[in-house]
Amino acid sequence: MVLEIQPNPLMAAPFIALLAAIALAPLFFAEWWGRHFIKIISAFMVLTVGYYLAGLHAPARVLDTGAEYISFICLIGSLFVVSGGIHINIKGEASPAVNTLFLLMGAGISNVLGTTGASMLLIRPWMRMNKYRLTAHHIVFFIFIVSNVGGGLTPVGDPPLFLGYLNGVPFWWVAKECWHIWITGLGLLLAVFYAVDSINYRRAPREIRAVETAREQWRFQGLGNALFLAVVLGAVLVNHPPFLREALMVAAATGSYFTTAKSVHEANDFNFAPIKEVAILFAGIFATMMPALDWLHANSGRFGKPSPGLFFWGTGVLSSVLDNAPTYLSFLSAEGGAFVSPDTCAAVVAYVKAHGADLSMVAGAPHAEQICQAVAALKAHFPGALAARAVTADQTAIATLLVDPFYVKCLKAISIGSVFFGANTYIANGPNFMVKAIADQQRAHTPTFLGYIFRFTLPYMLPMLLIVWWLFFR
Repeated sequence: MVLEIQPNPLMAAPFIALLAAIALAPLFFAEWWGRHFIKIISAFMVLTVGYYLAGLHAPARVLDTGAEYISFICLIGSLFVVSGGIHINIKGEASPAVNTLFLLMGAGISNVLGTTGASMLLIRPWMRMNKYRLTAHHIVFFIFIVSNVGGGLTPVGDPPLFLGYLNGVPFWWVAKECWHIWITGLGLLLAVFYAVDSINYRRAPREIRAVETAREQWRFQGLGNALFLAVVLGAVLVNHPPFLREALMVAAATGSYFTTAKSVHEANDFNFAPIKEVAILFAGIFATMMPALDWLHANSGRFGKPSPGLFFWGTGVLSSVLDNAPTYLSFLSAEGGAFVSPDTCAAVVAYVKAHGADLSMVAGAPHAEQICQAVAALKAHFPGALAARAVTADQTAIATLLVDPFYVKCLKAISIGSVFFGANTYIANGPNFMVKAIADQQRAHTPTFLGYIFRFTLPYMLPMLLIVWWLFFR
């Protein structure tokens, strides 16, 4: 975020109204919503964007949001197209044990392909292997585990962690510091899924299971799309020049679509309806959530005395209704502002520029003790920049947060909160709604927006989050 903007909190009303419409309209007037939702979303977008352009005179913020949306939809869309050209069929009975193992493997894959890539690749085979008893809990626990919690170990896994990496958090820091929290959260969800799936499994008569699985064969079609998938995932790491990343993704999706055999697309029931719906809804979400995110960024330091629990619940609750990536970044900024003085950072940058890592001249300098601590932290995490005498204030702040045990615990709370709570609603993380759209297209049983929260988030996710908080952040 380039500028700190103080929007009127009342301008969060279009975002709240949009969330309410997404939650309630399909329940009470689905046909009307289906005909007019594009007009309604457009009206909310015009209201918010107009306020930023005419009221706040912040065109740069609107352009930044537009660029973020283009990056988001290019990633989601390209992975949707490429994964639609890969057909995986698994032979055998989808017992609770097999399903649990599949989700465990999906969680591991999420850390390599990202939650979006893993979700798009695995959701169709997941639905096919459970087709004779596919129900809502299969879709929701897939979102919980593969689309969110599973990707909590690497920056590639989930967008909030990737933003942390871009802002100086070392690549393997999350895996090193949070692996035990990840295992706890994932293990609890897998155990609950196994229990729920066992009940569902026993309801399906053995004869039906035998007939359904007898015709199944191992099948992997569209292997050539693995190359296009690698291009899309590799493009995520490309930052310069502008829009090269998105161009590579679109090129990979185009190549995949025109080189994939028609029979593979037909086997996957592939069409563009799900990605069209997601593109429209998230255009509205990206635009209307600007005031909420900007107000959060400007005021997150006022939420109370900083503590790991506050960061966990603050980041988590807001990540449940806002996009979890910018929410992570806002709380990372809040932690830096709470614990690291800008004057100290400036003093460290000036000292390093003049003397490098040599501390023989530090005696008597302003902030001498903090300079010594910061230089030690920079040696551990940014040795190249330190040796070149080119450290920045942001690097100094991040390095300081990474050496103090209390600060580290707060950063872990922000990381885990943004990733885990991203599973709480359909809109909290990009893959969630994409999975729902694909499942709806396949006529799978998916809960409504509120049904998702009351039938699954509150009884299954919330106990896991409470246990994680009690064990690690209380």
